[in-house]
Amino acid sequence: MSATLALLGLGSNLAHPRRQLARALRALLQLPGVHAIAVSPNYASAPVGCDAPQPDYVNAVAAVRTTLAPRALLAALHAIERQQRRCRVDETRRNAPRTIDLDLLLYGRRRIRLAGLTVPHPRMHERAFVLRPLVDVAPTATIPGRGLARRFLGAVRAQRISRTRAHAL
Repeated sequence: MSATLALLGLGSNLAHPRRQLARALRALLQLPGVHAIAVSPNYASAPVGCDAPQPDYVNAVAAVRTTLAPRALLAALHAIERQQRRCRVDETRRNAPRTIDLDLLLYGRRRIRLAGLTVPHPRMHERAFVLRPLVDVAPTATIPGRGLARRFLGAVRAQRISRTRAHAL
């Protein structure tokens, strides 16, 4: 299988978020069939779509070349989340605080709609915490069915987001 460019979203707002992102990135780099191309700076952002107050998130995007199929890559991301004590079954409300959140944002130019896997990520074009770091690592990234990712930055201008210091790998 030839390598595909995949863009992955990383986020955390619990248990030292920058460290959580760094730990997840190290685990990603150890996956067979995954080679890092670029990692965005970290961004602090306000929680979006939450019904209760919670801490700000730290977010980043990683660009990787992978020979893993989309489902296998997603399974590997979920395994990393479990290693970092994220428990999806206990999250009774959407957008709950979490130690780590790893999302498969884009997988080449493919559109995928399967149980438990939708690519491109369905709300990525509505979220500054995805778009800003995505454009940092892939300025010409295209969201299949929508167009250039950077085109959506103006629409999310009101969402609070600021670049923050990275945590060393």
